[in-house]
Amino acid sequence: MIPTEMQVAMLRSVDDIAIERVAVPRLAEGELLVRTGAAGICTGDIMAWYVQRKAPLVLGHEPAGEIVAVGPGDAPRDESGRSFVPGDRVFVHHHAPCFSCGFCARGDYVQCATWRATRIDPGAIAEYFRVPRENVRDTLCLPEHLSYVDGSLVEPLACVVKSLRRAELVASDRVLCIGLGVMGLMHVALARNADAAVLGSDPIASRRERAQSLGARAVAPEELHDALAAWGGGADLVICGPGSSAALRAAFEACAPGGRVMMFTPLEPGAQFDLDPASFYFGDRRMIASYSCGPDDTRAALALLAAGVVSAERLGATIRPFAEVAAAYADLRAARCIKPILTF
Repeated sequence: MIPTEMQVAMLRSVDDIAIERVAVPRLAEGELLVRTGAAGICTGDIMAWYVQRKAPLVLGHEPAGEIVAVGPGDAPRDESGRSFVPGDRVFVHHHAPCFSCGFCARGDYVQCATWRATRIDPGAIAEYFRVPRENVRDTLCLPEHLSYVDGSLVEPLACVVKSLRRAELVASDRVLCIGLGVMGLMHVALARNADAAVLGSDPIASRRERAQSLGARAVAPEELHDALAAWGGGADLVICGPGSSAALRAAFEACAPGGRVMMFTPLEPGAQFDLDPASFYFGDRRMIASYSCGPDDTRAALALLAAGVVSAERLGATIRPFAEVAAAYADLRAARCIKPILTF
């Protein structure tokens, strides 16, 4: 029996997150209702300047769960034509494209107007959420062996899949990951899976140890210069994880001639950073940005999770009950954990 009300995690500011009661969404034709099994807290949602402009909102966009109801009319179908039915265990992307505009035709799904307008209702950190008709097209059934906890990693891992694809990663690359939070660690795992040499840098010792467990060499920031010198003075690909001018400046300084810098996290609007244009030009360097992910990336991410290349356990994620959402969010902001995943 589906209740008429449910609990959600309402964010009014980064210092004000509380569990509130709201109505369970009603379904229209072609829609799904999912009971949440697990949902992650995104590191983007702890950036005050970024999340505050959206508040108030129901927190979260990294869900996995079980379909408990379908809307009236014909059952929604996935891209293969298979009908979704109650009992299906699924990952749901909070954005989905139209697949027919010019942006979609060239794979730039995040620029699609439909992609930007779609979202799950009311958010992922809720007991139930509605999947609009458009979002059904980037809803994926989870393999039987994959837990909801690992299924909740599809969206963040897909962002890393896209990042490394746009960066044109090859096995011969020397990759530097600046910042070894969960997204940095995912970059480490996928770059090592592609047989690239990986160096990580982070001031937190436990994060460096986690990166080493994933196959990277990891150093404190003050040791980075010497580590790069052993590589001939620079990295072929630098992943800049932190959204700060200082981190982006360090990324360019660490980039070898002919190399690439991946700007994985945005800087606050209006932020400035120094760049020596002569070094950039004559060094033939490239700067690349990678925002979110599309349906090709979510499918690749699910395959990597199913194969065990990445898992919550390998990343050192912290699993907590939904009731502890405010404490989990505070721990992530204070860098007391790598990745909080809430279970329901």
